[in-house]
Amino acid sequence: MYIALSIIIVIASILLTCIVLVQNSKGGGLAANFTSGNQTFGVRQTADFLEKATWTLAATILILAVVAQFFTKRGETGSNVKSKIENTSTVPTQPEFPSNPTGAPLSTPPTTTPAK
Repeated sequence: MYIALSIIIVIASILLTCIVLVQNSKGGGLAANFTSGNQTFGVRQTADFLEKATWTLAATILILAVVAQFFTKRGETGSNVKSKIENTSTVPTQPEFPSNPTGAPLSTPPTTTPAK
């Protein structure tokens, strides 16, 4: 459910970006292309539609973000990290090397003579 809500939020965000880019703050934008006043989808109707679409998409994104928060996984991830920290040793141990009680070298390196 969280993934579906996330996809819807992304789609609404892209639509909101497109609608904001179409608008012009000085009354131009898409509304400037419709200059005759007697059209059904005229200048004022276009500006009203774009403004309503902007507010609707913004509210939709806000509501979906709050709803998506309730579908996030609530696990004990913090306690998992806490238990790993508690299980680690605090005193570092020294590495153990092989030892020979007789004192003789464990192995002799091979001797090679350089070729001339």
